[in-house]
Order: sequence, then C-alpha cells, then structure tokens
Amino acid sequence: MSNTLKINISSESDTQTFATSLMQCFQEGVLYLIGDLGAGKTTFTRYFLNAFGHQGTVKSPTYTLVEPYQIQGKSVFHFDLYRLNDPYELELMGIRDYLETPNALFIFEWPSKGEDEIPEADLTLEILKTDDETAREILIHSSNEGVIQHLQEHMNVKR
Repeated sequence: MSNTLKINISSESDTQTFATSLMQCFQEGVLYLIGDLGAGKTTFTRYFLNAFGHQGTVKSPTYTLVEPYQIQGKSVFHFDLYRLNDPYELELMGIRDYLETPNALFIFEWPSKGEDEIPEADLTLEILKTDDETAREILIHSSNEGVIQHLQEHMNVKR
C-alpha cells in the first residue's frame, strides 16, 4: 500500500469524528486494525459501526472470533484474532463462508495472527498509543488514494 496518512487523535470524540469520516469513503472490503492491547481498536470499531447506522452494542469478539452485523442491508464481520492459536482454526470455524459474502465489510483486529487464511487489506489502520493516555496516532495505509484524500479533507490534516 503506497498511500499513507498520519492523523493525531486527542480524545474519544476525535475517534468518533475519524470513524464517521472513514465510514463515508470505506464501506466494503478488508480493514485491518493494528495496535497494542488497549490502543482503541474496538472503540474505533464501535464508532465506525455506529456511523454506519448500527444501533446497539458493539462488543469485542475476542472469545467468539467474529461478530456478524447486518446494517442497512450490508453485511459486516468484525473479527478479533487475538486468541487465535493457529491460523488453521479460521478454516475450522468456516471463515471461507464469511469471506464469500458479496459486497461485505471485513474488519480484522490482530490480522497478523490470521496469516494466509485472511485476505490482504484494502485499508490498514495502525493505532499507536502516545504519552497522553487519551491521545492516539493513527497511521492509515491504503491502496486507494481517494480514501486518503477524503480523510485529509475531512480531518484537516496534511501529508
């Protein structure tokens, strides 16, 4: 992915603004969320799905591996691979059935644990903790220049 953008988030409200802005330009494909425990991957996902139109709770699928959603006629699958011991476990749980869903959005937390069992990302967010407990630095990598341009305009950042 050749297009990269860095955004600084200083509050949970900024996270919500960022998630809403991203939802406007990225509604299907594969999204990787990379970051340490407590970096805010699930918090971002909650705001992202709320912006999409989801009503209700968004819980981390740490134990179930996947939480499926139907939001305004769109299939969204939120995977958390943190507890995965072997990527082959994804085959055993039927990941191919999920991945065959047309026009769906796939969100993967801890994608490195999925190795070759999951598709490559269309968009990757690296969420990095900072010295300020509430602030985050987000590195956005996308093969789609339009996503980067949209975020630059709506988040008021320069490359």
